[in-house]
Amino acid sequence: MTLCLLGVVGLTQIARGESAGEAPRVVLETNHGKIILELYPDKAPQSVENFLAYVDEGYYSGTIFHRVIDGFMIQGGGFTDDMMKKPTKNGVPNEADNGLKNSRGTIAMARTNDPHSATSQFFVNIVDNGPLDHTDKTPRGWGYTVFGKVVDGMDVVDAIAKAPTGTVGPFRDVPSETVVITSAQRSE
Repeated sequence: MTLCLLGVVGLTQIARGESAGEAPRVVLETNHGKIILELYPDKAPQSVENFLAYVDEGYYSGTIFHRVIDGFMIQGGGFTDDMMKKPTKNGVPNEADNGLKNSRGTIAMARTNDPHSATSQFFVNIVDNGPLDHTDKTPRGWGYTVFGKVVDGMDVVDAIAKAPTGTVGPFRDVPSETVVITSAQRSE
């Protein structure tokens, strides 16, 4: 049974243009430029599967980076340009105890105070954000699951981070000029 399952996984990877052991990549096209992400399914399998499910269904197209804090992170993947929250799937378990750190250029799952509430929203770390790392399985220690990194386009991320921001309704740190994810697709 295990060999059969491995064969199916291998065939699925080949059909997607991925070789066994090759990390999947996603291209985020934004109105500010292209960001290429490399994902870590070996370290955060459920988070990567969740993110790729949203990518594959076209969910991220038309969403925005709605929270931008220079010297911290840029967050997106959950709101449209009129600040309407998009419906999401159920949350995924927190996998922040995977040994990965919230260092500059990594991508992590955004969540509420519930450590297992991550759905579609993600953020890119602008700096090393050690306080966001897993320390223990307590409400304050769970951390935020890192599941990949920016491999090209960090200049785009940095430019987005420097955008002027303001308040829109109850939302703070919203870019004054909307930063739209025009498409998100697996890299060929």
